[in-house]
Amino acid sequence: MTKTEKLPLVIDYVFKRVFAYKGNEDVLADFLESILNVKIEKLEVKNPEMMKNSREEKLGVLDIKVETKENIIDLEMQVEDEENIEEREATYMGKLLSEQLEVGDEYKKLKKSVVIFITNFNKYETNTYHNIAKMRFEKINKDEYVDMGYKEEEQIGNKYIEFHVIELPKFIKKNPGVEKRLEQWLWLIVGRKEKVEMAVKENKNVKKADKVLERISKDPKERERYEAILKAEFNQKISNQKFMDKGIIEGEARGKIIGREEGMKEGRKEGEKQKQIEIAKKMLNKNKPIEEIIEFTGSSS
Repeated sequence: MTKTEKLPLVIDYVFKRVFAYKGNEDVLADFLESILNVKIEKLEVKNPEMMKNSREEKLGVLDIKVETKENIIDLEMQVEDEENIEEREATYMGKLLSEQLEVGDEYKKLKKSVVIFITNFNKYETNTYHNIAKMRFEKINKDEYVDMGYKEEEQIGNKYIEFHVIELPKFIKKNPGVEKRLEQWLWLIVGRKEKVEMAVKENKNVKKADKVLERISKDPKERERYEAILKAEFNQKISNQKFMDKGIIEGEARGKIIGREEGMKEGRKEGEKQKQIEIAKKMLNKNKPIEEIIEFTGSSS
């Protein structure tokens, strides 16, 4: 009997299907604790719904919004670098903050908002795979210095804002063990078999999540839905792309402003991207497996 290959957790649909799975609140809590280094007694997934398996239905939002006693959290898996993470971080943070309070509510009711991105690419020029950003005060300008007698000055400017970006390629390069909980979870997401086998022995919640992933992967309806979503994302990407010739022409036009050589380079880059899109489109029309398309073109959701 052929063993069913597990669906990849780095795909946002599969990620949400496992971590927002009803009855898996302890799994999600353990994962978030490993990132935030806090104890989570209770949580609620605010958007547990999944998109329906319909060709006509538009793609849904696949992030996970979580509320705990202290925090409002937006958790998202991002496979492809669309060069807009900073803008999305700011947008998500704005929504988390603004949607908490209604007219007349006291500001004291506000909870800390935390935005977490797990990326399958490197974003920041930092020497860590777990980037944490908070609103901190800048270094004191000596012309504005006032001796107030504080031996230790405050560092955090606002305690209600926090960002985390976990970059999987850096984690893989570091190649740690499974001693820490975050390492255990990230190896499950990466899917390296020998590391996952070690992680499930160390953490019962990782084991539970792995079992859910196995169950989903064996379900024909789940695999069909997974395939349909990836194909829909491919089609959406294709429909939003510009044609290769147009990309080169625009590159030449931009070259008049930013330098012809740089503009042409950008245009050729766009053209190469279009070639991959056209190949993916042809493979889709021939009903090739989505995993084969991703492997062949390097494209993803």
